[in-house]
Amino acid sequence: MAGGNAIRGSRVGAGPMGEDERGESAPRQVVSYYCARGHVTSPSFATGEDQEIPVEWDCPRCGLPAGLDQANPPEPIRNEPYKTHLAYVKERRTDEEGAALLDEALTSLRVRRGDTVAAD
Repeated sequence: MAGGNAIRGSRVGAGPMGEDERGESAPRQVVSYYCARGHVTSPSFATGEDQEIPVEWDCPRCGLPAGLDQANPPEPIRNEPYKTHLAYVKERRTDEEGAALLDEALTSLRVRRGDTVAAD
């Protein structure tokens, strides 16, 4: 026996929708972008007087920038490897300056603690 709910399995707003209910679609333009690895991406953009088409687009396959010119795609972005805090400090200071700062900090620490041991 079928019973219960007459709209079971359907969603609110489900049903045939055409342009009569939605309205007209905006005019579209398909643009092709080319990345350095040879991938082609073709997103569509709305056309109009106030619409601008981007010069570059990110390739969804490899993440590189893609451009409008197939013969000359944009160069890949150069990412520098992650640097630690110590790497940045070593760029600013020489080993001798680092040793002098360490001695100064140890001397200051010993004075605060009240240690009577002399620094070497």
